[in-house]
Parts: sequence; structure tokens; C-alpha cells
Amino acid sequence: MFTRSKIKSVSLAGLFFLFLVSPALISSSSKDAAAVTGFTINKYGLPVVQKADSVRIVDEAMHLYDSMRLRKFGLSRKAFQYAWKGYQRLLQVGKLNKKDVLSICDFSQSSKRKRLFIIDLEEKKVLLSTFVAHGRGSGGEYARSFSNSPESHKSSLGFYITRRTYYGDHGLSLKIEGLEKGINDLADERRIVIHGSDYVGSKYLRNNGSNGRSFGCPAVPKKDTEKVIHTIKGGSVLFIYHPAKHYLTKSRILNG
Repeated sequence: MFTRSKIKSVSLAGLFFLFLVSPALISSSSKDAAAVTGFTINKYGLPVVQKADSVRIVDEAMHLYDSMRLRKFGLSRKAFQYAWKGYQRLLQVGKLNKKDVLSICDFSQSSKRKRLFIIDLEEKKVLLSTFVAHGRGSGGEYARSFSNSPESHKSSLGFYITRRTYYGDHGLSLKIEGLEKGINDLADERRIVIHGSDYVGSKYLRNNGSNGRSFGCPAVPKKDTEKVIHTIKGGSVLFIYHPAKHYLTKSRILNG
């Protein structure tokens, strides 16, 4: 049987334990309360509150975005946040052979802007920002419509893994594997690759007022082709971003 003194000591211990686990849990108005999923015991035998993975990933993304001054290069905060989330997911499931490079096509931006960003995650710096074309079926200056269908001449959103190089009609080119079923997984069938072109870049833009468009490939300026391809080839992540709801809600990589 429990004596009154034992009951009292157990109750006090429980209250003390609750207080240590998380004061945020006591206040329903605390923003941190929603992020608390559990705790671990540190080497001193005290409980340490942990944040949910999703909250931790967002925190990491925002820290990297600010520390690398990605806004200065023109990359949107949301584009990097989603790219980082997908990168972490692919890293977790062992999809990456080249883990130190992350490439982002930010198709929320005008084609007149440099909207391809290649980031060195180990050195925490932007290696290159340059122009990149979207598919002619996706829109004019801005890409607004996307498809995974052959002959659509549209860009496909989502996450890709870079594969091997080859020489084709456009010279040095890079195969990319679409990882998202129903969204970009027909990239190989559609012959969606990274290649250089004369219809995109500063010179073309000066003479024509707008960059040209592809049949769906993320084509880059010819002068940047070798640097882009050799930097990202061999198993790194490429993320083609646009704030399209149908993609953001259906992507299993972002919502898995």
C-alpha cells in the first residue's frame, strides 16, 4: 500500500518531470508546442525536447538561405525551402551519389532572369547562376503550365537525379532521371536532358528581348554548358520549382 508520504513524493516527481520535459506544453498558445514530438535523455539523465523533422528541416533551410545570401543571387526563399526538403528526403533513402551539389531551376521567375542555381552544400556557396529555358508549351516569358506527357513540349516539375553525359544533336548533354511518378518520370522517354543552346543566354536576350524556349528540356547557354554539366553530373539532385498547387500537393517526395 502507498502511504500518504509516498503518494506525495510520486506526485511531486511527476510534476517536476513534466516541467523539465517542456514548459511549452503547459501553454496552449506556445508556437513551440506544436513542434514537440517527444524527448530523449541526455548524458546527465535529463529530458531534452526534440523538434519534429519537418520543423527542423525548415529551420535548416532558412538558416542556409540566409547564411549563403541566396536572396542576393535571386533564388526565392520558397524554392530553396522545398528543394532542401526534397534533398533531405532523397539523402535519407540513399538516392544520391553526389551529395554536395544541389541544383534548382526556379521557374517562378521570368525567363529573362538567371534562374538556374548550382549550390555547393559542402562549401556553402553558389557555384553558378545562369539562364535556363522552359518548354515552349509551358508559356511565354513565364512558365505557367507543366506536363509529363510526350509531345506536350512542356517542362516537368519536381525532383530529378543527374545521370551520364553523352554527345547528341546539341553537343554535350546530360541525362536526368525524373523521380516523381506521374509528374516527371517520363523524362527519358521524352528525351528531357540538360544541353546547351544558342536560344538562351545574355546575347540572345539582348538581340531578341526574351529568351527562347525548348521542347521541354532545361536548356542552358552554350557558353555555360560544360561547367553546368560537369559540375552536376553523376547523381546529384536537380529540382525544378514552380508554386503550382497541383505539384506541391501531389509530390510524394515533398509530402511523404
